[in-house]
Amino acid sequence: MLLLVTSLVWVVHHGRFSAADWLLPTDYSGDAHEVLARIKAAGEGVGVPLVPQRIDRLGAPFGADWSDYPTPDKPVMLLLGALSRWTGVSLAANLGLLLAQLASAASFYLAARWLRVRWEWAWAGALLYAYSYHVFHRGLAHFSFVLSWTVPVGLLAVWLVARSRRLGWKSPGALVCLGAAAGLGAGNPYLLLFWGQLLLWALVVQWLGPRRRVNLGLGIAAGVVALAVFLICNAELWLHAFEPDGLPLLSRNYGGTERYALKPVEMFIPPEFHRADWLAFLGQRYRRWSEWNGEAFLPYLGVCGMAGLVWLAGLAVVRLLRGRPVPGQALTAGWLIAYAGVGGLTNFIAFFAGFQVFRATNRVAVFISALVLVFLVVRLSRLTARWPAGLSVAAALALAALGLLDQLPRTVAPERRERIAADVASDRELGARLEAALPPGARVFQLPVLGFPEVVPPHRLTDYEHFRPYLATDGLKFSYGAAKHRARGRWQRELEGEPVAALVRRLEEHGFGALYLNRKGFGDRAEGMLRELAAVGYGQVISGRMGNQVVVLLRPKADPQPPFARSFSPGRGWNLRPEDGVRWGGGSTTLSFYNPLNVPVTLTASLELVGATAGEVQLWRGRQRLAQASLETTSSRVVVDALEMAPGLNVFRLESSQAAVRGAGGRGPLRVIGLLRTSVGPPGTPAVADN
Repeated sequence: MLLLVTSLVWVVHHGRFSAADWLLPTDYSGDAHEVLARIKAAGEGVGVPLVPQRIDRLGAPFGADWSDYPTPDKPVMLLLGALSRWTGVSLAANLGLLLAQLASAASFYLAARWLRVRWEWAWAGALLYAYSYHVFHRGLAHFSFVLSWTVPVGLLAVWLVARSRRLGWKSPGALVCLGAAAGLGAGNPYLLLFWGQLLLWALVVQWLGPRRRVNLGLGIAAGVVALAVFLICNAELWLHAFEPDGLPLLSRNYGGTERYALKPVEMFIPPEFHRADWLAFLGQRYRRWSEWNGEAFLPYLGVCGMAGLVWLAGLAVVRLLRGRPVPGQALTAGWLIAYAGVGGLTNFIAFFAGFQVFRATNRVAVFISALVLVFLVVRLSRLTARWPAGLSVAAALALAALGLLDQLPRTVAPERRERIAADVASDRELGARLEAALPPGARVFQLPVLGFPEVVPPHRLTDYEHFRPYLATDGLKFSYGAAKHRARGRWQRELEGEPVAALVRRLEEHGFGALYLNRKGFGDRAEGMLRELAAVGYGQVISGRMGNQVVVLLRPKADPQPPFARSFSPGRGWNLRPEDGVRWGGGSTTLSFYNPLNVPVTLTASLELVGATAGEVQLWRGRQRLAQASLETTSSRVVVDALEMAPGLNVFRLESSQAAVRGAGGRGPLRVIGLLRTSVGPPGTPAVADN
């Protein structure tokens, strides 16, 4: 019955009443495109742990290597990918979202019943947890956080390790501990981070208390299992990263750890689009008044969660005043808030230790929600123990109904559903026309050139929108998807600035059969480029029904040559973004160049540098010093003639004799070397400004 009601709520809310409805995704913009692309790639065999994460149909012609892009939930994605081969990506995504809700409800129900909560209250709590705001509202775009079924059983495992007197290696509790650990290790790293802290505290409590060897042993084993599964599922980050010295694909900074930290007040503020206008007003006021809107409203606990938290806090205060032990749930919630709250321990660690990768600690709200809901249903189950069965069931149903009315967002407007349906239909039609016009395996170059992941697209284009033709086809290869900041994809950015005639000529030399333009990425909607293409004889155009996607057919060479970049790619030690045309770096920085041939090639390399202070700079490859020059505050040039580039990736290192210094006025990043432009190629190759 619980699973049936959970399914019905999902179906009704998303309006999935017909076969056509199920073939449409719940979202079709932004991060949702990336999730759909991951499912599509998983269906093509990408995502198996311990092997390179390379997508042959993206990042053409070399393929998109995502090995150093952390992607959680690989087992789930592989399952949905296999399903998508039979159902299509959209239906697989819908089933994945529904299964996530069912798993969350079942997990909470199991944990509550284990704690001897009466079935009706466990049932109500399970529904409230499955549709808690910070889980359900994330939807397809943040699918990894919808997969929060591990949290209730993870909390149960922690409590068993800390307090259970019946825990044994062959007991069901051992299965709960180890199973929860494996699920958390394979899931989102944020959930593992929070759970790992609670597990450590559970071991401390057990060590300072009864010191039951079984509890301690199982707790340690659960931690080892979680860590082992995590390492296995993410091993490609260390085993197969193609360019480990490259700039990070995901950039995080200290400011983000404040902006996205848990703000306790947000657990009590309804969202600005709450279905009740008088509650939505509070969210609108918060949006107007707050200056730090990270992931606003996602920590909202809902009225039932808030009631549980206030009840728990009140009980803790009363017990403190009476000199009695504080409830363990209160200590757990207190630790989570102390760690994740803005200005809390997370900011100390980020500031003093540089641990900034987990910036969005507001996501701890899912643990707090599960914790207070468990506390709430345990207490209500005890309070109603002597009630007539019908009355208790009615009260539980009323609680569930009240909570769902509060937590469920307003249904999607018909206009939005119609737009999603129109976009999907347009993409499918365009994909079919492309596959009919181009041979299998044909390469399609996409403009504007966008790196992957997390970039700011130009004009009205949204991030990850270039995945749309990939999602709508099965045999074509696309240039989008190549990892940003990497030498293997640098040629795309350089080629984008070529005149139209030269651009087309080079694309045909590299074997591209079509040029894809998304008009939303151009200030003039690509009208100027389309006119220039028609003027040089490329007027055969395939347009999407919505008018934003245009594909111009090319005439690729029969024997295509792989593209070469004409410059180095900045890597470790350089700033992520140039400042006034200069990319600053520290005392030791790396540069890389990709040779796509199977044989070495001899090229000339030139670097134009500027120094924050005068000194010397040396260019190294491994232990071999290639060049040395004086570093000036105006401009210095380092030239290496007859530089042999081995097949594949070539990594170089710049070393400065000067210590790093701060920017002007003591602000800004550390800097010594400023990179103006570089060139790699035959003598006379024009320099390319760094970007």
